[in-house]
Parts: sequence; C-alpha cells; structure tokens
Amino acid sequence: MKMILLQDVKNLGKKGAVVEVADGYARNFLLPRKLAEAATEGHLRLIDKEKADQAARAQREQEKAAELAEQLRAKPFPVRVKVGEGGRLFGSVTAADVAAALSRSTGMSFDKRKVQLADPIKKLGTYTVTIKLHPKVSAKIQVDVQSDG
Repeated sequence: MKMILLQDVKNLGKKGAVVEVADGYARNFLLPRKLAEAATEGHLRLIDKEKADQAARAQREQEKAAELAEQLRAKPFPVRVKVGEGGRLFGSVTAADVAAALSRSTGMSFDKRKVQLADPIKKLGTYTVTIKLHPKVSAKIQVDVQSDG
C-alpha cells in the first residue's frame, strides 16, 4: 500500500516521502498513530505543490543572501578596540565582536556562529573575514580593526 508520511518514521522515511508498506503495517501502525495517510491522487498533487513552493522559497532566500553578500563586500567594517603600547590589543577581536560591528553598521542582526575567523585578531589592521549568510552563500568582508582612541 502506498502511503505519504506525515512525520519522520524511523527506518521508513522522512516527512512527505511516498513509501510502499504492507497493508497490515499501514492499518495497524501508521494510520492509527497519524504518521501517514493514503497516497491518493489529490494528496500526491498537494505534496508536489508543497515541494515546488518550498524549492521556490529556498531559491528566493539564496538570491536574497547573494544580494546581501554583494552589499557587505562593498565597504570595510570598522571594529573599535582598546589598544595598549605598540598597537597591541587588550584581549582580541572575536567572532562576536565582528558580528556586533556588522549589526551596528547594517542595522541587521548577525549571529556570531556565522562569522568564521581562523584565529582571533590580536593586532590593528584590516583583515578578511568570511561570513556564512546561507548554506550556499558566503561573503568575504573586510574588517578594519581600529584604536578606540
């Protein structure tokens, strides 16, 4: 019997998958627990429409992230820090500091987990930092570490 899964079922499939199961398994386990429904023509069309909508939404999000990446690449983002003698920083500039500087400059919120720093920044200067905006889109931005004065 063909069934459409309404929830993830261990060892069977993920939500929205069309699976072939034994009649007894469908009648006695899947249907009473509302884990699946019969794969009728109408339900299959509905699933296809939902998948198409989801793909279109994902494409729009990726395009929006690509536009944002272009805007972020356009200018360096200043990060002001306290500096001791010889231009050495008190502490270091971390991913959280970079995310905060981006948020201040753009007005949008950025998660520090999306900022990818190879090592914490410990000196003044301009550095290239990678920001993960979308699973398929990342932007390399310039971060200008400056003295707080």
